[in-house]
Amino acid sequence: MNSGILLLGLAYVLSQFFRAFLAVLSPVLARDLGTTPDDLAWSSGLWFLAFAAMQIPVGWALDTIGPRRTAAWLLLVGGGGGSVVFALASSALHIDIAMALIGVGCSPVLMASYYIFAREYPPAQFAVLASLMVGLGSLGNLVASYPMGFAAETMGWRNAMWGLAAVSALVAMGTLALVNDPRKVEGESKGSMAELFKLRALWFIFPLMGVSYAISGAVRGLWIGPYLADVFNANTDVIGVATLLMGVAMIVGTLAYGPLDKMLGSRRWMIAAGSLATLIASGVLITQPSQSLALSVGLMCAIGFFGATYPVIMAHGRSFLPSHLIGRGVTMLNLFSIGGVGLMQFLSGRVYSAVSPSEQLAAPYVAVFTLFAGCLAVGLVIYLFSRNNPD
Repeated sequence: MNSGILLLGLAYVLSQFFRAFLAVLSPVLARDLGTTPDDLAWSSGLWFLAFAAMQIPVGWALDTIGPRRTAAWLLLVGGGGGSVVFALASSALHIDIAMALIGVGCSPVLMASYYIFAREYPPAQFAVLASLMVGLGSLGNLVASYPMGFAAETMGWRNAMWGLAAVSALVAMGTLALVNDPRKVEGESKGSMAELFKLRALWFIFPLMGVSYAISGAVRGLWIGPYLADVFNANTDVIGVATLLMGVAMIVGTLAYGPLDKMLGSRRWMIAAGSLATLIASGVLITQPSQSLALSVGLMCAIGFFGATYPVIMAHGRSFLPSHLIGRGVTMLNLFSIGGVGLMQFLSGRVYSAVSPSEQLAAPYVAVFTLFAGCLAVGLVIYLFSRNNPD
Protein backbone atom coordinates (compact mmCIF):
# COMPACT_ATOMS: atom_id res chain seq x y z
CA MET A 1 0.00 0.00 0.00
CA ASN A 2 1.86 3.11 -1.22
CA SER A 3 0.90 6.74 -0.62
CA GLY A 4 -1.13 6.90 -3.84
CA ILE A 5 -3.26 3.91 -2.86
CA LEU A 6 -3.79 5.41 0.59
CA LEU A 7 -4.97 8.66 -1.04
CA LEU A 8 -7.46 6.67 -3.10
CA GLY A 9 -8.51 4.97 0.12
CA LEU A 10 -9.13 8.37 1.70
CA ALA A 11 -11.13 9.38 -1.37
CA TYR A 12 -13.19 6.23 -0.93
CA VAL A 13 -13.80 7.19 2.71
CA LEU A 14 -15.45 10.33 1.31
CA SER A 15 -17.45 8.22 -1.15
CA GLN A 16 -18.78 6.00 1.64
CA PHE A 17 -19.57 9.06 3.74
CA PHE A 18 -21.56 10.79 1.02
CA ARG A 19 -23.72 7.74 0.30
CA ALA A 20 -24.68 7.39 3.99
CA PHE A 21 -24.89 10.80 5.66
CA LEU A 22 -28.48 11.63 4.65
CA ALA A 23 -29.81 9.14 7.21
CA VAL A 24 -28.39 11.23 10.04
CA LEU A 25 -29.37 14.58 8.53
CA SER A 26 -32.99 13.55 7.83
CA PRO A 27 -34.41 15.23 11.01
CA VAL A 28 -32.55 18.54 10.54
CA LEU A 29 -33.24 18.71 6.79
CA ALA A 30 -36.93 18.08 7.49
CA ARG A 31 -36.87 20.93 10.01
CA ASP A 32 -34.86 23.42 7.92
CA LEU A 33 -35.91 22.58 4.35
CA GLY A 34 -39.17 20.66 4.82
CA THR A 35 -37.84 17.48 3.17
CA THR A 36 -39.69 14.17 3.61
CA PRO A 37 -38.34 10.58 3.61
CA ASP A 38 -39.60 10.26 0.03
CA ASP A 39 -37.64 13.40 -0.96
CA LEU A 40 -34.44 12.06 0.58
CA ALA A 41 -34.96 8.63 -0.99
CA TRP A 42 -35.08 10.40 -4.35
CA SER A 43 -31.95 12.42 -3.54
CA SER A 44 -30.11 9.31 -2.38
CA GLY A 45 -31.22 7.46 -5.50
CA LEU A 46 -29.85 10.26 -7.68
CA TRP A 47 -26.46 9.89 -6.00
CA PHE A 48 -26.37 6.18 -6.80
CA LEU A 49 -27.73 6.53 -10.34
CA ALA A 50 -25.34 9.37 -11.21
CA PHE A 51 -22.54 7.22 -9.79
CA ALA A 52 -23.71 4.22 -11.82
CA ALA A 53 -24.18 6.17 -15.05
CA MET A 54 -20.56 7.32 -14.81
CA GLN A 55 -19.17 3.78 -14.67
CA ILE A 56 -19.09 3.31 -18.46
CA PRO A 57 -17.13 6.54 -19.15
CA VAL A 58 -15.00 5.90 -16.06
CA GLY A 59 -14.14 2.41 -17.38
CA TRP A 60 -13.10 3.94 -20.71
CA ALA A 61 -11.06 6.63 -18.92
CA LEU A 62 -9.25 4.10 -16.71
CA ASP A 63 -8.20 2.07 -19.74
CA THR A 64 -7.34 5.19 -21.78
CA ILE A 65 -5.94 7.99 -19.57
CA GLY A 66 -5.34 6.08 -16.34
CA PRO A 67 -6.70 6.21 -12.78
CA ARG A 68 -4.74 9.25 -11.55
CA ARG A 69 -6.39 12.00 -13.60
CA THR A 70 -9.74 10.20 -13.80
CA ALA A 71 -10.15 10.03 -10.03
CA ALA A 72 -8.62 13.42 -9.19
CA TRP A 73 -10.53 15.70 -11.56
CA LEU A 74 -13.93 14.07 -11.08
CA LEU A 75 -13.58 14.19 -7.28
CA LEU A 76 -12.56 17.83 -7.40
CA VAL A 77 -15.39 19.01 -9.66
CA GLY A 78 -18.13 16.65 -8.51
CA GLY A 79 -17.32 16.01 -4.87
CA GLY A 80 -16.11 19.49 -4.03
CA GLY A 81 -18.64 21.32 -6.22
CA GLY A 82 -21.57 19.17 -5.09
CA SER A 83 -20.71 19.80 -1.43
CA VAL A 84 -20.81 23.53 -2.09
CA VAL A 85 -24.26 23.23 -3.70
CA PHE A 86 -25.45 21.20 -0.68
CA ALA A 87 -24.14 23.84 1.73
CA LEU A 88 -26.11 26.54 -0.13
CA ALA A 89 -29.30 24.46 -0.52
CA SER A 90 -32.68 26.02 0.25
CA SER A 91 -34.99 23.31 -1.14
CA ALA A 92 -35.23 19.60 -1.85
CA LEU A 93 -34.35 20.30 -5.51
CA HIS A 94 -31.00 21.75 -4.48
CA ILE A 95 -30.29 18.61 -2.44
CA ASP A 96 -31.10 16.54 -5.56
CA ILE A 97 -28.62 18.53 -7.68
CA ALA A 98 -25.94 18.36 -5.00
CA MET A 99 -26.27 14.61 -4.51
CA ALA A 100 -26.11 13.94 -8.26
CA LEU A 101 -22.92 16.03 -8.55
CA ILE A 102 -21.36 14.29 -5.57
CA GLY A 103 -22.24 10.91 -7.10
CA VAL A 104 -20.34 11.89 -10.24
CA GLY A 105 -17.37 12.98 -8.13
CA CYS A 106 -17.24 9.74 -6.15
CA SER A 107 -17.75 7.44 -9.15
CA PRO A 108 -14.10 6.71 -10.07
CA VAL A 109 -12.27 6.42 -6.74
CA LEU A 110 -12.84 2.77 -5.81
CA MET A 111 -12.55 1.57 -9.38
CA ALA A 112 -9.27 3.45 -9.74
CA SER A 113 -7.80 1.43 -6.88
CA TYR A 114 -9.30 -1.83 -8.19
CA TYR A 115 -7.81 -1.08 -11.61
CA ILE A 116 -4.37 -0.73 -10.02
CA PHE A 117 -4.85 -3.92 -7.98
CA ALA A 118 -5.90 -5.86 -11.07
CA ARG A 119 -2.99 -4.54 -13.12
CA GLU A 120 -0.13 -4.69 -10.62
CA TYR A 121 -0.97 -7.45 -8.12
CA PRO A 122 -1.45 -11.25 -8.50
CA PRO A 123 -5.10 -12.25 -9.16
CA ALA A 124 -5.20 -14.39 -6.00
CA GLN A 125 -4.65 -11.24 -3.91
CA PHE A 126 -7.45 -9.25 -5.51
CA ALA A 127 -10.22 -10.27 -3.08
CA VAL A 128 -8.12 -9.48 -0.01
CA LEU A 129 -6.96 -6.13 -1.38
CA ALA A 130 -10.49 -5.26 -2.50
CA SER A 131 -11.85 -6.11 0.96
CA LEU A 132 -9.16 -4.04 2.66
CA MET A 133 -9.98 -1.05 0.46
CA VAL A 134 -13.70 -1.34 1.15
CA GLY A 135 -12.98 -1.81 4.86
CA LEU A 136 -10.83 1.32 4.89
CA GLY A 137 -13.41 3.28 2.93
CA SER A 138 -16.18 2.13 5.23
CA LEU A 139 -14.70 4.38 7.89
CA GLY A 140 -16.73 6.97 6.01
CA ASN A 141 -19.82 5.10 7.18
CA LEU A 142 -18.71 5.71 10.75
CA VAL A 143 -18.02 9.40 10.22
CA ALA A 144 -21.44 9.70 8.54
CA SER A 145 -23.12 8.38 11.69
CA TYR A 146 -22.77 9.87 15.16
CA PRO A 147 -19.93 12.31 14.27
CA MET A 148 -21.99 13.85 11.46
CA GLY A 149 -25.04 14.05 13.72
CA PHE A 150 -22.93 15.76 16.38
CA ALA A 151 -21.48 18.19 13.84
CA ALA A 152 -24.97 19.02 12.54
CA GLU A 153 -26.15 19.78 16.07
CA THR A 154 -23.10 21.84 17.13
CA MET A 155 -21.66 23.66 14.12
CA GLY A 156 -24.63 23.33 11.77
CA TRP A 157 -25.02 21.11 8.72
CA ARG A 158 -24.19 23.91 6.29
CA ASN A 159 -20.80 24.59 7.91
CA ALA A 160 -20.13 20.86 7.94
CA MET A 161 -20.77 20.70 4.18
CA TRP A 162 -18.41 23.61 3.55
CA GLY A 163 -15.73 21.68 5.43
CA LEU A 164 -16.42 18.59 3.33
CA ALA A 165 -16.03 20.64 0.15
CA ALA A 166 -12.56 21.70 1.30
CA VAL A 167 -11.58 18.14 2.26
CA SER A 168 -12.76 16.83 -1.13
CA ALA A 169 -10.63 19.40 -2.94
CA LEU A 170 -7.54 18.59 -0.86
CA VAL A 171 -7.89 14.84 -1.41
CA ALA A 172 -8.37 15.39 -5.15
CA MET A 173 -5.18 17.45 -5.38
CA GLY A 174 -3.28 14.84 -3.35
CA THR A 175 -4.53 12.12 -5.68
CA LEU A 176 -3.29 14.06 -8.70
CA ALA A 177 0.10 14.43 -7.09
CA LEU A 178 0.70 10.98 -5.58
CA VAL A 179 -1.16 8.30 -7.57
CA ASN A 180 0.90 6.49 -10.24
CA ASP A 181 -0.79 5.06 -13.33
CA PRO A 182 0.00 1.38 -14.06
CA ARG A 183 2.20 0.73 -17.05
CA LYS A 184 0.47 -0.25 -20.27
CA VAL A 185 1.34 -3.64 -21.73
CA GLU A 186 2.91 -3.11 -25.15
CA GLY A 187 0.80 -4.56 -27.94
CA GLU A 188 -2.20 -5.10 -25.68
CA SER A 189 -5.48 -5.13 -27.57
CA LYS A 190 -8.28 -2.71 -26.76
CA GLY A 191 -11.56 -4.21 -25.59
CA SER A 192 -15.17 -3.16 -25.95
CA MET A 193 -18.41 -3.47 -24.02
CA ALA A 194 -19.70 -5.93 -26.63
CA GLU A 195 -16.76 -8.22 -25.91
CA LEU A 196 -17.44 -7.93 -22.18
CA PHE A 197 -21.02 -9.15 -22.51
CA LYS A 198 -19.84 -12.18 -24.50
CA LEU A 199 -18.40 -13.54 -21.24
CA ARG A 200 -21.36 -15.73 -20.32
CA ALA A 201 -19.95 -16.50 -16.86
CA LEU A 202 -20.74 -12.91 -15.87
CA TRP A 203 -24.43 -13.24 -16.74
CA PHE A 204 -25.09 -15.17 -13.51
CA ILE A 205 -23.05 -12.73 -11.42
CA PHE A 206 -24.53 -9.44 -12.64
CA PRO A 207 -28.01 -9.97 -11.04
CA LEU A 208 -26.66 -10.64 -7.54
CA MET A 209 -24.19 -7.79 -7.99
CA GLY A 210 -27.19 -5.57 -8.70
CA VAL A 211 -29.10 -6.44 -5.51
CA SER A 212 -26.59 -7.66 -2.89
CA TYR A 213 -25.47 -4.19 -1.80
CA ALA A 214 -28.89 -2.61 -2.22
CA ILE A 215 -30.36 -3.74 1.09
CA SER A 216 -27.43 -2.78 3.33
CA GLY A 217 -26.52 0.32 1.30
CA ALA A 218 -30.06 1.65 1.14
CA VAL A 219 -30.93 0.90 4.77
CA ARG A 220 -27.67 2.34 6.12
CA GLY A 221 -27.66 5.20 3.61
CA LEU A 222 -31.18 6.40 4.36
CA TRP A 223 -33.96 4.21 5.74
CA ILE A 224 -32.48 3.46 9.14
CA GLY A 225 -32.98 7.13 10.12
CA PRO A 226 -36.67 7.66 9.29
CA TYR A 227 -37.52 4.09 10.43
CA LEU A 228 -36.06 4.52 13.91
CA ALA A 229 -37.46 8.05 14.22
CA ASP A 230 -41.03 7.10 13.24
CA VAL A 231 -41.34 3.67 14.85
CA PHE A 232 -39.29 4.17 18.03
CA ASN A 233 -39.30 8.00 18.30
CA ALA A 234 -35.49 8.03 18.14
CA ASN A 235 -33.72 11.39 18.12
CA THR A 236 -30.63 12.40 16.14
CA ASP A 237 -28.22 11.10 18.79
CA VAL A 238 -29.88 7.67 18.91
CA ILE A 239 -29.96 7.46 15.11
CA GLY A 240 -26.29 8.45 15.04
CA VAL A 241 -25.35 5.63 17.42
CA ALA A 242 -27.47 3.11 15.46
CA THR A 243 -25.89 4.06 12.15
CA LEU A 244 -22.47 3.92 13.79
CA LEU A 245 -23.12 0.34 14.95
CA MET A 246 -24.38 -0.72 11.53
CA GLY A 247 -21.37 0.92 9.91
CA VAL A 248 -19.01 -1.00 12.21
CA ALA A 249 -20.83 -4.24 11.35
CA MET A 250 -20.38 -3.53 7.63
CA ILE A 251 -16.64 -2.91 8.11
CA VAL A 252 -16.14 -6.09 10.18
CA GLY A 253 -18.12 -8.10 7.62
CA THR A 254 -16.06 -6.74 4.74
CA LEU A 255 -12.78 -7.52 6.49
CA ALA A 256 -14.01 -11.02 7.36
CA TYR A 257 -14.94 -11.96 3.79
CA GLY A 258 -11.48 -11.16 2.41
CA PRO A 259 -9.51 -13.76 4.46
CA LEU A 260 -12.34 -16.29 4.13
CA ASP A 261 -11.99 -16.02 0.36
CA LYS A 262 -8.44 -17.39 0.65
CA MET A 263 -9.32 -20.01 3.28
CA LEU A 264 -12.46 -21.59 1.82
CA GLY A 265 -12.50 -23.73 -1.27
CA SER A 266 -15.58 -22.20 -2.89
CA ARG A 267 -16.09 -18.49 -3.38
CA ARG A 268 -19.55 -19.11 -4.81
CA TRP A 269 -20.89 -20.98 -1.77
CA MET A 270 -19.37 -18.45 0.64
CA ILE A 271 -21.19 -15.63 -1.14
CA ALA A 272 -24.41 -17.67 -1.27
CA ALA A 273 -24.22 -18.41 2.46
CA GLY A 274 -23.68 -14.74 3.31
CA SER A 275 -26.60 -13.70 1.12
CA LEU A 276 -28.84 -16.32 2.74
CA ALA A 277 -27.91 -15.08 6.22
CA THR A 278 -28.77 -11.54 5.09
CA LEU A 279 -32.18 -12.78 3.92
CA ILE A 280 -32.83 -14.48 7.27
CA ALA A 281 -32.02 -11.29 9.21
CA SER A 282 -34.23 -9.30 6.82
CA GLY A 283 -37.08 -11.75 7.32
CA VAL A 284 -36.96 -11.34 11.08
CA LEU A 285 -36.92 -7.54 10.71
CA ILE A 286 -39.94 -7.72 8.40
CA THR A 287 -41.93 -9.91 10.80
CA GLN A 288 -40.84 -8.09 13.98
CA PRO A 289 -40.50 -4.45 12.89
CA SER A 290 -41.57 -2.77 16.14
CA GLN A 291 -40.69 -5.34 18.79
CA SER A 292 -37.85 -3.30 20.31
CA LEU A 293 -35.26 -0.72 19.33
CA ALA A 294 -32.40 -3.01 20.34
CA LEU A 295 -33.70 -5.93 18.23
CA SER A 296 -34.19 -3.76 15.14
CA VAL A 297 -30.72 -2.22 15.41
CA GLY A 298 -29.21 -5.67 15.98
CA LEU A 299 -30.93 -7.08 12.90
CA MET A 300 -29.76 -4.16 10.77
CA CYS A 301 -26.22 -4.77 12.04
CA ALA A 302 -26.59 -8.42 10.98
CA ILE A 303 -27.74 -7.26 7.54
CA GLY A 304 -24.69 -5.00 7.36
CA PHE A 305 -22.30 -7.78 8.42
CA PHE A 306 -23.54 -10.67 6.29
CA GLY A 307 -24.46 -8.41 3.37
CA ALA A 308 -20.87 -7.12 2.99
CA THR A 309 -20.24 -9.48 0.04
CA TYR A 310 -19.44 -6.74 -2.47
CA PRO A 311 -15.63 -7.22 -2.62
CA VAL A 312 -15.79 -11.02 -3.03
CA ILE A 313 -18.53 -10.84 -5.68
CA MET A 314 -16.34 -8.29 -7.45
CA ALA A 315 -13.39 -10.70 -7.15
CA HIS A 316 -15.54 -13.51 -8.56
CA GLY A 317 -16.43 -11.39 -11.59
CA ARG A 318 -12.86 -10.10 -12.00
CA SER A 319 -11.56 -13.69 -12.20
CA PHE A 320 -13.26 -14.07 -15.61
CA LEU A 321 -11.86 -10.82 -17.09
CA PRO A 322 -8.95 -10.76 -19.57
CA SER A 323 -6.33 -8.09 -18.92
CA HIS A 324 -7.47 -5.76 -21.72
CA LEU A 325 -10.99 -5.62 -20.22
CA ILE A 326 -10.02 -4.93 -16.61
CA GLY A 327 -11.07 -1.27 -16.56
CA ARG A 328 -14.36 -1.75 -18.38
CA GLY A 329 -15.05 -5.03 -16.59
CA VAL A 330 -14.71 -3.87 -12.98
CA THR A 331 -16.61 -0.67 -13.68
CA MET A 332 -19.42 -2.63 -15.36
CA LEU A 333 -19.69 -4.85 -12.28
CA ASN A 334 -19.73 -1.72 -10.15
CA LEU A 335 -22.41 -0.20 -12.39
CA PHE A 336 -24.72 -3.10 -11.56
CA SER A 337 -23.96 -2.77 -7.84
CA ILE A 338 -24.36 0.98 -7.46
CA GLY A 339 -27.09 1.23 -10.09
CA GLY A 340 -29.02 -1.41 -8.17
CA VAL A 341 -28.92 0.68 -5.02
CA GLY A 342 -30.06 3.78 -6.91
CA LEU A 343 -32.94 1.94 -8.54
CA MET A 344 -33.94 0.43 -5.20
CA GLN A 345 -33.92 3.84 -3.56
CA PHE A 346 -36.28 5.18 -6.21
CA LEU A 347 -38.57 2.16 -5.90
CA SER A 348 -38.42 2.17 -2.12
CA GLY A 349 -39.51 5.79 -2.01
CA ARG A 350 -42.51 4.96 -4.18
CA VAL A 351 -43.34 1.90 -2.04
CA TYR A 352 -43.10 4.02 1.11
CA SER A 353 -45.46 6.64 -0.34
CA ALA A 354 -47.93 4.00 -1.54
CA VAL A 355 -48.30 2.51 1.94
CA SER A 356 -48.26 5.84 3.84
CA PRO A 357 -50.11 6.91 5.84
CA SER A 358 -50.91 3.74 7.74
CA GLU A 359 -52.45 2.90 11.10
CA GLN A 360 -49.32 0.92 11.89
CA LEU A 361 -46.25 3.17 11.97
CA ALA A 362 -43.98 0.33 10.83
CA ALA A 363 -46.09 -0.71 7.82
CA PRO A 364 -44.40 1.56 5.20
CA TYR A 365 -40.97 0.37 6.33
CA VAL A 366 -42.01 -3.27 6.28
CA ALA A 367 -43.00 -2.76 2.64
CA VAL A 368 -39.61 -1.19 1.89
CA PHE A 369 -37.66 -3.98 3.61
CA THR A 370 -39.78 -6.60 1.80
CA LEU A 371 -38.86 -5.01 -1.54
CA PHE A 372 -35.15 -5.26 -0.73
CA ALA A 373 -35.36 -8.85 0.55
CA GLY A 374 -37.41 -10.06 -2.41
CA CYS A 375 -34.92 -8.69 -4.93
CA LEU A 376 -32.00 -10.23 -3.02
CA ALA A 377 -33.74 -13.62 -3.07
CA VAL A 378 -34.15 -13.47 -6.86
CA GLY A 379 -30.53 -12.46 -7.38
CA LEU A 380 -29.32 -15.27 -5.13
CA VAL A 381 -31.29 -17.93 -7.02
CA ILE A 382 -29.76 -16.81 -10.34
CA TYR A 383 -26.28 -16.65 -8.80
CA LEU A 384 -26.47 -20.30 -7.73
CA PHE A 385 -26.09 -21.21 -11.42
CA SER A 386 -22.71 -19.43 -11.65
CA ARG A 387 -19.42 -21.35 -11.62
CA ASN A 388 -16.31 -21.00 -9.54
CA ASN A 389 -13.17 -19.77 -11.25
CA PRO A 390 -10.15 -20.24 -8.95
CA ASP A 391 -7.54 -17.49 -9.29
